Amino acid sequence: MRRRRDDTESSSIAFLDVISCGFGAMILLLMISENAPPVSLEDSDIPRNQPISVLQEQLFSIRGETRIVNEDLNAKREQLSAMQERIANLRRELMAVQGRFDSSNSIADERIIEAQNLASAKQSLTDEMERLLGQEFSRKNNLVGGIPVDSEYIIFVIDTSGSMFQNAWPRLIDVIVDTLDVYPNVKGIQIMNDMGDYMFDSFRGQWIPDTPARRTTIINTLRNWSPFSNSSPVEGVTAAINTYYAPDRKISIYVMGDDFQPGGSITQVLRTIDRLNAKDANGNPMVRIHAVGFPVIFALEPRYRQSAYRFANLMRELTQRNGGTFVGLNSFE
Repeated sequence: MRRRRDDTESSSIAFLDVISCGFGAMILLLMISENAPPVSLEDSDIPRNQPISVLQEQLFSIRGETRIVNEDLNAKREQLSAMQERIANLRRELMAVQGRFDSSNSIADERIIEAQNLASAKQSLTDEMERLLGQEFSRKNNLVGGIPVDSEYIIFVIDTSGSMFQNAWPRLIDVIVDTLDVYPNVKGIQIMNDMGDYMFDSFRGQWIPDTPARRTTIINTLRNWSPFSNSSPVEGVTAAINTYYAPDRKISIYVMGDDFQPGGSITQVLRTIDRLNAKDANGNPMVRIHAVGFPVIFALEPRYRQSAYRFANLMRELTQRNGGTFVGLNSFE
C-alpha cells in the first residue's frame, strides 16, 4: 500500500518539473525576442512614412518616361525602315543605270563598227569613182539631198508658236543640227523667229561667228527658246533679207514651221518676197529660201488642218521662186 503511494507522488513531481521547464523556456524566448533588433528582409530607400500620392506621382512619371522612350524607339525603327527602303531603291536605280550603261556601250561599239564599215565602203566607192571618172572630175552642182549647199551664210527663221514648241521641238533641234552638219564651215550664222526676233540680241544686225562653241551654244539656247509667235514666217523672212543681204554674200534662209494661219494672203506674201528678193541678170535670187514643214497640225482634228495646207502651199511656191527646196516631214516625233 505504501509503495503504490510512493509511485503516484513521483509521477506528480515529474509532471510538475516538465511544466516548470516549459514555462521557463517560454520566458527565456520572450526575453530574447524583446532584446534582439528587428530583422529586415530587404533594405529600401523609400521612407516607410511616404504618402501614397507621392508614390503614385512617381509611378506616373516613370510610365510617362517609358512611353516617350518607346515612341523614340518606334521613330528610330521607322527611320531605319525608310533608310533601308531608300538603300534598296538606290540599288535598283544603280542596277538600271549599269544596265543602260552596258547597253549604250554595246550600241556604241556597234556604231563604231558601222562607221568603220561605212568609211571603208566610202573609200572603196571613191577609189572606184576616180577610176571610172578620172581624178579631174568635179560635180556640176553642190546638192545634198536635192538642197543646194553652196551658201556661205545661213539664217534660220523658226516658228516658235506653242504648237511647235510643245510638240515638234526635239525634232526641230535634230533638223537644225543636221542642217548645220551639211555646212561644216560657213562665214556666219543667224537665228531668229518667224516674227524677226533674234535669239541673241547682242548679235542683232550682225553675224554669229561659226565656231564649234557657238554652234553648241545655239543648240543649247534653242532648247528653251520660245518667244511669242503669230505662226507667219513673213516678218522673219523679210527682216532677214532686208538686214543681211549684200551682193557679195551667198545666203540661205531656212524656214521652219507647221502652219500659216488664215487671214494672211499667200499671194500677198509671195509678192512681198519677190519685191525684196530680186533676181540678178542670170535669174538667180539674191537669197535662197528653203523650208521644212512639221506635220504637227495633222495630229489634230481635220477642221484644224487648213492652216497646215496653207503653210505647205506657201512654202512650196516660196522656195520654188527663190531657188530653194521645200521638205515636208512625215513625222514630228
